[in-house]
Amino acid sequence: MDNLTRELSGYNLYTSDLALQEGVCRAGAGAHEAELEAYGALLGSQSTLRMAEEANHHKPELHTFDRQGRRIDRVEFHPSWHGMMRMAREHGMITQPFADDRPGAWAAYAAAFSMHHQIESGSQCPHSMTLASVPVLCQDPELFEALAPKLFSRRYDPRDIPLEQKDSILVGMGMTEKQGGSDLRTNTTRAEPVAGGYQLTGHKWFFSAPMCDAHLVLARSDGGLSCFFVPRYRPGGSKNAVQIQRLKDKIGNRSNASSEVEFHGAWGRMVGKEGRGIPTIIEMANITRLNCVMGAASLMRQCVTQAIHHARQRHAFGKRLVEQPLMQNVLADMALESEAATQLMMRMAEAFERDDSPLERAYQRIVTPAGKLWSTKRSIELSAEAMEVFGGNGYMDEGPMGRLYRETPVLSIWEGSGNVMALDLLRAIAREPEAMLALRDDLRQGCAGDAALRPHVAALDALLAPSADPYLQEAQARRHAQLLATLIQARLLRERAPSAVADAFIASRFDHAHGRIYGTLPASAALRTIIDRAWPV
Repeated sequence: MDNLTRELSGYNLYTSDLALQEGVCRAGAGAHEAELEAYGALLGSQSTLRMAEEANHHKPELHTFDRQGRRIDRVEFHPSWHGMMRMAREHGMITQPFADDRPGAWAAYAAAFSMHHQIESGSQCPHSMTLASVPVLCQDPELFEALAPKLFSRRYDPRDIPLEQKDSILVGMGMTEKQGGSDLRTNTTRAEPVAGGYQLTGHKWFFSAPMCDAHLVLARSDGGLSCFFVPRYRPGGSKNAVQIQRLKDKIGNRSNASSEVEFHGAWGRMVGKEGRGIPTIIEMANITRLNCVMGAASLMRQCVTQAIHHARQRHAFGKRLVEQPLMQNVLADMALESEAATQLMMRMAEAFERDDSPLERAYQRIVTPAGKLWSTKRSIELSAEAMEVFGGNGYMDEGPMGRLYRETPVLSIWEGSGNVMALDLLRAIAREPEAMLALRDDLRQGCAGDAALRPHVAALDALLAPSADPYLQEAQARRHAQLLATLIQARLLRERAPSAVADAFIASRFDHAHGRIYGTLPASAALRTIIDRAWPV
């Protein structure tokens, strides 16, 4: 026996994930199951895993000028990047919730997105933004009618040509500037009216992703901060004046390109009402924040899968790692966190598809920032713990854990950091009091049978009540978000998961002795049952 772990490959990401399958069925998305199973098998194949590794090994290259000195601002990608992009497009994943009229399209999208993200995260950035652009573009019916066939297309078209000539397109975002970051009110990019549109002058510090065929951009017009549709090519076919200054050297995935750009009279078309740019583009951000929850859940899932796969093969001190009681506690604890995130992701996806009732609005508007804050923070901790299961080999970049570990922090930062999410939670509650009442009543009902949860539901009531001291309300905002997110996860697990999973989650997450390190589940936890559910392969 050489005691070396076999690389995890040749498995089906969908059929090996019981919680994900159950979530798809519960959402009424059974018509999508055959496609999800086929995509899960393709993603877990050796050829796809190798393609994902190559896409992250060969970084994008910026070509600012052609050989004659003409400005082209073109980003060149490795063929493996295009392979990952083509897979997602051909499987209809990019704009599925808006293009697929079968029931459960949002749940099916969440499942497909999370599986793809486990294998290659960088390609999900332009996909996420393209999906999120749809409700924003719908505010300009004429523009959306022209773009819809290309947004909904299943043909991948990487050509750098005017979007009118393309079979399919990608849409990115350009909001933040170097002097303000998340404080979009400080943006200085100007938009001056010209014949047929606007002319933009200024910069964007984060422009994702530069190879997209168009971007939704914030700029100041005479009426205030407004949203603009800025294509790579002007309507007449000439290159638009969006100049890429450099590609960002990111900590996480190497496959995708993020950039800084300057606008030197770039042509744009206003979308939405003038002076209402932030509310207009926030419609986009609400979906991409949901994607961040999906991304965190997917990275946790892949970390747990890799850790259990390794522990079942590796021997130490006379036993397989998975047979060691303390390692069982660690693996089971991580598995609980992963399933809780998956359940939250699927319930949030359901809300985006259902009727606009107060409870569903609460999941869209209130749970989204709380869920993003909590799940992304927990994914960072879990990825480090999973790396530790591998010992020194986990710290080597030859294996899968380095890429997973480096990718987790961006989800906490992108589309609003933890503080921004906590403050958005408070604002959402103030704007949607009826929705918050519906969520509170749902938690009361769902948690009524658990004595350990009832006092926390009551505490949530007090924490989220209007405060006479705004300073304290804001200072405690992260506590509010953490409590709300964990209560929702407990409520969902009690309703949707086996009792062994729900019991262990509730017994640990609401016990101060559990702490913040994994592997401190109480003696009552059914460790092997939890591990075997997480990875039944």
